[in-house]
Amino acid sequence: MEDRIPVITVDGPSSSGKGTIARLFAQELEWHFLDSGALYRLTALAAERHAIPFDDIEGLETLAAHLDVQFISDDEKGATRIFLEGEEVTDVIRSEVCGNRASMVAAVGPVRAALLDRQRAFRQAPGLVADGRDMGTVVFPDAELKIFLTASLEERASRRYQQLKDKEGSVTLGALYQELAQRDDRDKARAVAPLRPAEGAVTIDTSGIGIEEVLAKVRQLWAQAVDEKNSKRQGRA
Repeated sequence: MEDRIPVITVDGPSSSGKGTIARLFAQELEWHFLDSGALYRLTALAAERHAIPFDDIEGLETLAAHLDVQFISDDEKGATRIFLEGEEVTDVIRSEVCGNRASMVAAVGPVRAALLDRQRAFRQAPGLVADGRDMGTVVFPDAELKIFLTASLEERASRRYQQLKDKEGSVTLGALYQELAQRDDRDKARAVAPLRPAEGAVTIDTSGIGIEEVLAKVRQLWAQAVDEKNSKRQGRA
């Protein structure tokens, strides 16, 4: 459908830069932004607070389907404040512990199904940039542009260490390396929506590349996608 709301998906493993790139490009385009990983982190946090075990599939599914969350844009800071059941948890869900628990929750098929419509509801005019692990493969398979960001495990662990060392004093680079490796294995091996590049996705290795250079590549890819779409329209005119 030519008039559908455009979507750009940015998938990839943890600390590949997908969240930063997707958020910045959404701001640049003045589009909506979906941090899909936040929904799984919120589900994991809610499960912990409501004492729902991670092997209680029915309990997790019900929790995900009725998740009481709010995403409020902070226009002055260009960020999003996240609330769970009325309490701000923006920083809480970014902890390494919450991230690992979210990876476990994300492997539960019924939870992914329960969150699918909630994610697709972010598709609003004028457009959406969505980041996650299955945005291009499952949630928005008709996206105009699909990007898969990756980086070496060593670099991703180093990035994560820099993010956490001042917030979580006990974190070590070696432990983060092992946790990311385990999370990668879990995400790639899960039966439902495993982590992989979507069909037609452009893979960008961000190892040793700065944010501005990656953004420049994304701008170029989007410009090409728009040109191709316009050319097809003109060809049918």
